[in-house]
Amino acid sequence: MANVSPTRGDISSHPDAFEMRERYARMLGGRDVALVDGPVFLLGLYCAVSPWVVHYTTSQPALVPHNLIIGIAIGLLALGFTRAPERMYGLSWAMCALGVWMIVSPWIVGESPDAGVVWNNIVIGALALVLGLMCAGTAAKSTPKP
Repeated sequence: MANVSPTRGDISSHPDAFEMRERYARMLGGRDVALVDGPVFLLGLYCAVSPWVVHYTTSQPALVPHNLIIGIAIGLLALGFTRAPERMYGLSWAMCALGVWMIVSPWIVGESPDAGVVWNNIVIGALALVLGLMCAGTAAKSTPKP
């Protein structure tokens, strides 16, 4: 019977090993902020469902689609950060702007919001601002200087 079990050899003898290492290094491309992508996505997901979690769908009906749309936007930014980081981390400043908007939006979009709604949006906005600044700082640090 033929021996068809997989053998684990040393890949360093592979003729394309050097090219594979270089391609792998290019693909990672300074991904120092990979740990931020997950929290940004989870923040966007929470922002989208927060009207139902905090139970203000009836007291603040204008904030329900607002938080849903902003949450989807933050989630899409996170997916973009993961998929094409070298192109998308320039948009981390947009996430900072979304964070500031989330902080002030209960008073602009809502009508006399209660403390739960205010604190919910302030925490979401502050986290979006901090995570956006982390992404922007890491992108600026990892950008090669000419």
